[in-house]
Amino acid sequence: MERRVDVREWASGIRLSAFSVIMLSLVVLGAWVLVPTLGTYIDQRQKIAALEQSIQVSEEQIADLEKERARWDDPAYITTQARERLYYVKPGEVVFLVDNDLDPAALPQEQGPVSDTLEETPTDWMPQLLRSLTSAGLSDTAVVGR
Repeated sequence: MERRVDVREWASGIRLSAFSVIMLSLVVLGAWVLVPTLGTYIDQRQKIAALEQSIQVSEEQIADLEKERARWDDPAYITTQARERLYYVKPGEVVFLVDNDLDPAALPQEQGPVSDTLEETPTDWMPQLLRSLTSAGLSDTAVVGR
């Protein structure tokens, strides 16, 4: 038994009062007004967050530059920089600047021809990894990275 539903009969059964129509139209109007405003609000909040992040980065850079400026107030630091960067010397000092002071054995060798065959080196990396992890875990000192 197939039961057919007449849409006109179903739609005529819905009764809307004037109050319901007004409220529905107010809801639609409110959504139509608020959706673009909400999008603008979210966009502005994202821009504010990005600018606050930029301010924080700038403040960190300012702090680093102030530390650098404080170092330059120290005469010993100025002397060290002049000696290292500009090779300045005090009167009466004799400075020797050695060029190519590397041992010939330490110099990079000419690269030999590359072969077409693939050679696999027999290495067992797992014991080396475990030794490295245990030595790092049992170490008394830690190296702080930048």
